[in-house]
Amino acid sequence: QVQLVESGGGSVQAGGSLRLSCAASGMIFGIDFWYWYRQAQGKQRELVATITSGGTTNYADSVKGRFTISRDNAKNTVYLQMNSLKPEDTAVYRCNAYSAGNDYWGQGTQVTVSS
Repeated sequence: QVQLVESGGGSVQAGGSLRLSCAASGMIFGIDFWYWYRQAQGKQRELVATITSGGTTNYADSVKGRFTISRDNAKNTVYLQMNSLKPEDTAVYRCNAYSAGNDYWGQGTQVTVSS
């Protein structure tokens, strides 16, 4: 059984930084795509960042230049470095892995940015 375990969320003041991690464990043979999503209270889920197996990245306009997604294929882990955080970045962040036609989700981690 595949599990995605997230870590690194928390509370920070505006302008601060956080680094999220998401590690996959279990019977998984390489991850084609990693995604980070977020959902703020009362709002729809938003795709924040994507990274392919080859390292190609894509970002939502709202986080470009502030967030960086990266991956460690040997560890089946994805990271989201978040800098210059704003109160509007407050949300539950969840990782998603696509592998061999299957979707896997992390449990979510709360990020709270105070002004």
